[in-house]
Amino acid sequence: MEVISQEIAKYLPNIFIILLIIFITHYLLRAIKPFFTGLERENLVIHGFYPDWAKPTYNLLSLLIIALAIVIAFPYLPGFNSPAFQGVSVFLGVLFSLGSTSAIANVVGGIILIYTRSFQLGDKISIGDVIGDVIEKGLLVTRIRTPANRIITIPNSSLLNTNVINFSVSQREFKQPLILQTTVTLGYDLPWRRVHATLKEAALATEFIVSEPAPFVLQTSLDDFYVSYQLNAYTDHPSKMVYIYSELHQNIQDKCNEVGIEIMSPHYKALRDGNHSTIPENYLPEDYQSPAFGIQSNPQK
Repeated sequence: MEVISQEIAKYLPNIFIILLIIFITHYLLRAIKPFFTGLERENLVIHGFYPDWAKPTYNLLSLLIIALAIVIAFPYLPGFNSPAFQGVSVFLGVLFSLGSTSAIANVVGGIILIYTRSFQLGDKISIGDVIGDVIEKGLLVTRIRTPANRIITIPNSSLLNTNVINFSVSQREFKQPLILQTTVTLGYDLPWRRVHATLKEAALATEFIVSEPAPFVLQTSLDDFYVSYQLNAYTDHPSKMVYIYSELHQNIQDKCNEVGIEIMSPHYKALRDGNHSTIPENYLPEDYQSPAFGIQSNPQK
């Protein structure tokens, strides 16, 4: 008992230092938390520091403070200088290094995504061929819910190596509505002004399409057999873009049918000699007639 008492008495200063380190760490974390809470609630404002950075910054700083406290307290642990303790420490260090390579890459990716502000919770984004809403943004992975209610988990390290298209950030941060684009190809026989007016009318009849800024149409190409008309319409509800596109296409069909525009892309594979001109009628002479298809045969001698 006397030997045990002596050993305990010898480690009392070390235990006191460890308790002091725990005490300082605890109250240091409590002291910095109100500062970051104020930043998150925008009660405090630092130029260039966004409110959504406050919580992850506090978590990272807390992790660093705790890690520093462990490093400082480690030499004061009982048996620190024993070969067994050092051997176990080396083994755990090697095991952690080998098993955490991908995890560390994902954590680094998560930190970069947080501070680059590529997207936030609830944003509608596109990653590769995946389009959906961000439902979780962690240090290791990001989860996206597709319109079909499929949850897709993507490692953060993968997000750093691909393009992320954010459909929500323009409206949220710059108050500029998102432009939805769709293309219709129609023949040259249709007057382009009539097509423009019909497509704009279809856009304005669609729910969640705003009237200001007004929809507009671009003729993106003059192909061999048809013209490509790109309809551009603004929406302030990017999260509903899948349903907006569906209704927009329905309205394009309805409006084109109402004015007698047949949605088709003609392809000509015949001699032009007997074909009616594809130039709109109001550009043709009043006495224009389609040329006849002539066949000439030589009588046999």
